[in-house]
Amino acid sequence: QVQLVESGGGLVQAGGSLRLSCAASGLTFSISAMGWLRQDPGKEREFVAAISWSGGVTRYADSVKGRFTISRDNAKNTVYLQMNSLKPEDTAVYYCAAARSLSAMMITQVDYWGQGTQVTVSS
Repeated sequence: QVQLVESGGGLVQAGGSLRLSCAASGLTFSISAMGWLRQDPGKEREFVAAISWSGGVTRYADSVKGRFTISRDNAKNTVYLQMNSLKPEDTAVYYCAAARSLSAMMITQVDYWGQGTQVTVSS
């Protein structure tokens, strides 16, 4: 059974930082990319960042490039999202996700996702 458990969300002022964590278990060999999506109420879920299984390749949405960094620790089966210079428009529920490829992750075609963690950025 696949489980993706996010943690690290919260309330932060604009310009601040947060680090999200995602503990993964039960993933199969069909999964080659991990990443983060986010969704604001009334909007569609959108791609934020992705990382290959080896950790050697990363992809970012244009809106977060230069501010967010995705990384992974395979020994701990954990993926991280370091978010710096946060803006009010980054406010959303952030979901950890697993997909068959980086390309699939970037168009939010994911196989698994977690329960989400709320990130709120105040102005």
